Amino acid sequence: MPHDPKKLLYDMKQAGDRIDRFVGTRTFDDFVADDLIRAAVERQFEIIGEAMSRLRKLDPTVASRITNHARISTFRNIMIHDYDAIDYMIVWNIILQHLLLLRRELDELLR
Repeated sequence: MPHDPKKLLYDMKQAGDRIDRFVGTRTFDDFVADDLIRAAVERQFEIIGEAMSRLRKLDPTVASRITNHARISTFRNIMIHDYDAIDYMIVWNIILQHLLLLRRELDELLR
């Protein structure tokens, strides 16, 4: 069954919003200490990355309007395949430095 680009954008947006909600006002130390929050955040990044990979194949023009679209797909692969070597400082920095922009771009594309 073919994927719908708008649904993929929506899935990414929902996952990004969940990460923001899960992290809330936590500090990095809180994040690292909480297995449940880390696992939830990892899962949402996997969803974002998988949806992005599908979008890049289905509609590369739309995907290219998202900053770092290729790196988002790569990050998903790292989360899945190198699960035992995840650097949580990198994950935290992505949350702090890139997630807001992604969510804004997705909002714009969904309008």
